[in-house]
Amino acid sequence: MNQKQSNTEEVTRIQLKVAPGQKEQVRLDKYITLFIENATRNKVQVGIKDGYVLVNGKKEKSSYKVQAGDVIDITLPKPPPPEAEPEDIPLNIIYEDEYLLIVNKEPGMVVHPAFGNWTGTMVNGLLHHVNDLPDSDDEDVVRPGIVHRLDKDTSGLLVVAKKEQVLSDLSGLFAEHDIKRRYYALVWGTPEKEGTITGNIGRSRKDRKKMTVVEESRGKPAVTHYKIIEYFDYLSLVEVQLETGRTHQIRVHFSHLGHPVFGDPTYGGRSVRYGSNTGQRKKMFDNLFKKLDRQCLHAKVLGFKHPVTNEFMEFNSELPGDFRNVLDKLRRFCAP
Repeated sequence: MNQKQSNTEEVTRIQLKVAPGQKEQVRLDKYITLFIENATRNKVQVGIKDGYVLVNGKKEKSSYKVQAGDVIDITLPKPPPPEAEPEDIPLNIIYEDEYLLIVNKEPGMVVHPAFGNWTGTMVNGLLHHVNDLPDSDDEDVVRPGIVHRLDKDTSGLLVVAKKEQVLSDLSGLFAEHDIKRRYYALVWGTPEKEGTITGNIGRSRKDRKKMTVVEESRGKPAVTHYKIIEYFDYLSLVEVQLETGRTHQIRVHFSHLGHPVFGDPTYGGRSVRYGSNTGQRKKMFDNLFKKLDRQCLHAKVLGFKHPVTNEFMEFNSELPGDFRNVLDKLRRFCAP
């Protein structure tokens, strides 16, 4: 018997090839349980009935007798994520009322539990702080109360809903782009003083962990507005306003332009992209990369109309220390 397994984000696919010398007449359900770890006859029978098992490309019953040379294709649906548990994790909460709260997320903190990070996330800390948060409509991840997200290594402001109707109302504001969001990013190169970056964003076919700008028939439309705040020697501090909120949008759009975010290991920002890479300049950047373990991207401003009071609220957060350290060094050694 040969076995081949492949994984995607949605399912696990397993292919069993019955050995040419197979002589024993074994039921299909029993045969599968012999080779699939933790499989029970009952679960296998349900999977066969529901069409998750094909023999030579066709559906068969559990009682089908496996034949030599049969090819059995099995699709295992992704199991539901476990419930998030409260954990006593320090959170920088800068505003809170009975309906919502604003968190200034530290760099390196994962926002919501997912595969590989079921504990130690901001959601775990929020559940300890609030005790109960409304469930998200997203069935694929555990994200109670979370209206939007930030990447693990992006710092800054997040709004969290404490009641179900508030979650729905805030999600509507984000869907209609009726939210003020400003990011600060340090990018390689010197783009035009201000501009707009457009381009559909979808998952890379070469690396499923990365996003990329794709043709219009693929991905989702994305629009990023920016203006330069400060120029350095072959680097620029930019203020970014999102019109859409796609995964990795800022990082992907600026990398697509040839101006990746400084320090970004995924999209080409963790090496010297412009200017010389020798002498004191090389030494300085090597030192900065050694101390900085993330991209220089911070969600600085967040503004919206409160779903209950209708008051417009705006919050502004300071750049974290690692980001400020990079800017201080550049101002001393890389003035334009």
